[in-house]
Amino acid sequence: MADPSPTHETPSRRGPLRRLYDWVLSWAESRYGLAGLAAISFAESSFFPIPPDVLQIALSVAKPQLSFLYAAVSAVASVAGGVLGWAIGWGLWHLVSAWFFAYVPGFSHEKFDYVQSLYQNNAFLAIFAAAFTPIPYKVFTIAAGVCGVPLGTLVGASALGRGARFFLVATAMYFFGSTAKRFLDRYLEVITLLLLAAIVAGFLAIKFLLPGH
Repeated sequence: MADPSPTHETPSRRGPLRRLYDWVLSWAESRYGLAGLAAISFAESSFFPIPPDVLQIALSVAKPQLSFLYAAVSAVASVAGGVLGWAIGWGLWHLVSAWFFAYVPGFSHEKFDYVQSLYQNNAFLAIFAAAFTPIPYKVFTIAAGVCGVPLGTLVGASALGRGARFFLVATAMYFFGSTAKRFLDRYLEVITLLLLAAIVAGFLAIKFLLPGH
């Protein structure tokens, strides 16, 4: 008699996000893995729910010597996707906002209003923080267009934040391989948040502690 309480989750019982996550990882076994990484990095910046780090890490495990290439592709495609997000917010938000709030994970009226309030203080720092950490970057790119944040501000902050994030992953994978994968799978979000806190603390120290600032 079959065990009525199987210990392994069957594909049919997995949630849609888990199936999507598995689909993203499947690109690591394809000869089109690099193209898949570019496409996912681009889409994640405006609507796709799975971060490109998972595929970047999986590709880097197989070919650690290409870790920095994967980081560069992720960063460039992600910033380009951020420009698309900005364009959606700038020109199409009144047409598509209901769909985003209903179907795109990470979007809610409360989060969107909060991001808009952040842009009244320091838009560059807010975008950098979202680009570097697990904060939903897509909300910030679209809100930047809605709020009229200059495109140059978005591109500059995104390039700095996304580049730092993906090249941090690449450095770990290049030097430590599968050991780094296990560590990053568990702690990447915490690491990026701690590093962001250290960066902000450094800026505050320059502003308030050093003479002449």
